[in-house]
Amino acid sequence: MKWYARAAESPQAEQFNRNHERENVVSSRIHQQTERIDNEGGIEMSYPLQVKFTRVVLVIAAMIVFAVAVHAQSNPYRLAEGWPQLPAGMKFGAVISVDADARGNIWVFHRSDPTILQFAPTGKLLKSFGAGMFVQPHGMTIDRDGNLWVTDAQNKDGKGQQVLKLNPDGKVLMTLGKAGVAAEGPDTFNGPTDVVIAPNGDIFVSDGHVANANGRIVKFSKDGKFIKAWGKKGKGPGEMDTPHAIAMDSRGRLFVADRGNSRIQIFDQDGKFLDQWKQFGRPSGVSIDKNDTIFVVDSQSNAMLNPGFKRGLRVGSAKDGKVTALVPFAEPDPDKNNNAGMEGVAADAMGNVYVGETTTQILKKLVKGSSSN
Repeated sequence: MKWYARAAESPQAEQFNRNHERENVVSSRIHQQTERIDNEGGIEMSYPLQVKFTRVVLVIAAMIVFAVAVHAQSNPYRLAEGWPQLPAGMKFGAVISVDADARGNIWVFHRSDPTILQFAPTGKLLKSFGAGMFVQPHGMTIDRDGNLWVTDAQNKDGKGQQVLKLNPDGKVLMTLGKAGVAAEGPDTFNGPTDVVIAPNGDIFVSDGHVANANGRIVKFSKDGKFIKAWGKKGKGPGEMDTPHAIAMDSRGRLFVADRGNSRIQIFDQDGKFLDQWKQFGRPSGVSIDKNDTIFVVDSQSNAMLNPGFKRGLRVGSAKDGKVTALVPFAEPDPDKNNNAGMEGVAADAMGNVYVGETTTQILKKLVKGSSSN
């Protein structure tokens, strides 16, 4: 359920700075201890020996720090085998979005008819609808009343480029955008990727999944009236390159997966730029639970697009941006493609995480427990 810092440096640079600070502290303490031994008439240590001893301790300290850092981003999840269960003859298409409702049921938006599926916590299929309604299913969220909001990111044969509000039975309650029209206006979209609903009902849509489109966030009132839009194509603060997903934390801040710029941008609800985080990789999907745990999936990082990062799921805190877990996406060679694996993500109230994969066309349930990764 999508409710509702500083990170200018790379995570590698920040870790280096933290390690350097720890080494300075260790070095200072060793120097103080050596002086104390000398002053108290203890064993005298020659300067070369002091230097050698200091270096050995620093190496050990660095190894400890490194081990702690690796453990902090270990994988605490395991795959729930046999979940979910699809009826005979039904297969997943690209699973682009997933969300959990208040009852713990899991909703899936994927690129095969019927496009919308509802599963019980046990994995049993409860409901399906949406056949023939969409050109390219993309983003989805469940609002506080249990209604579904979905985005159709492309247009064909007079359909697409819209955001739809549906009740749990699939009845259309509201439509934003003009069917089949790709444009960047107050009542049109140009590749709407995702949507999130504020507690007061205001609607925020991430838009711009079309070649040469301006990345922007479009804000509407709860009755669908256009309020404002912000953003343009670029790399600076407030500029975007393929805003691929959007989520909201408990403070009402908007977290935008600015995928083309390999960062998450954070805004207030009036479009004021607050911060940017790069430690979560190249984000394709983002979700934040009621405890402000943030879940970010990366399907594009490789040596060319985002060097130094692995593809997969990163879990952390939306409060301070700390990354606490990494669930890697297993593939032979990420440098042979520009997109593979995880793009949709959500968590239920029990802490289970659901990941939708596009190229592998699968939905996975991850539960806390030992993992072989």
